[in-house]
Formats: sequence, C-alpha cells, structure tokens
Amino acid sequence: MGPLGNNRGKRGLVADINVTPLVDVMLVLLIIFMVTAPMMTQGLEVDLPEATTKALRQQEEPLVVTIKKEGDVYLKKEKVTSVALQQQLRDMPAEVKKEGIYLRADKNVPYGVVTLTMADIHAAGFEKLGMITVPAEKGKQ
Repeated sequence: MGPLGNNRGKRGLVADINVTPLVDVMLVLLIIFMVTAPMMTQGLEVDLPEATTKALRQQEEPLVVTIKKEGDVYLKKEKVTSVALQQQLRDMPAEVKKEGIYLRADKNVPYGVVTLTMADIHAAGFEKLGMITVPAEKGKQ
C-alpha cells in the first residue's frame, strides 16, 4: 500500500502505565517511615504504672483516713484521736458522706485497730468505705 496505508509491521504506542518504578518508590518510602517512626516519639522516659480499673471521677481530693504502723490515726494529714475522728466525720456535710471515704492502713497495724477505725467511720454516717491497697505482684501469691 502507499504512504497512507496500514502499517501492521510497526508497533503502535502503548497506553499502559509502567507500575514497576511506582512500586519501587512506595517500598522505599515504606522502609523510610518504618525506620523513622520510632524516633518520632521522643520525650521523657517514664515508667508508667499499670492499672486494671478506670480512674475515679472526682472533683476534689478524696477524703482519706490513714493508720500508721504505730497505730496513729490521721484524717487527711492531721493526727486525730478516735473520738475526734468520729466527731469530725459526723460534722461533715451529707454531700461529702455520699462521696465516700478511703482507709489506708499499714499492713503491720493490728486487725483490731483497723476494724475499730472502720466502725468509727461507719458510726459517723459514711456508708461507702474504700480500702487503699497495693496490688499483689504475680508469683508472690
């Protein structure tokens, strides 16, 4: 045929996209991000404690009664006697009594002292009493 004829012997233009270079670039970017991602979390090293419960919703510092190893009883951070503890707790408003109170006692305090303090707290009108403890380590049980 002539110059305007059909050229079946020559290859025509290919309209396909070559994806091999695209895949190579994506793999290089993936490796770069995998290497640099751990470096982006820089900051202060802090060994955070583990907790298995939700945080308590409280607006103020909780009311804590502490019994030290010697048997001394403290309301918040003030040393009190058994009678003064019961009187101060009884004089608190009903809203505080609804929130509850926490008892933190040394593990070497005799059981009788802890139960007497719990009885004083209950006699003052508190129905919610929480015990502050440290969770036991696995394997020491």
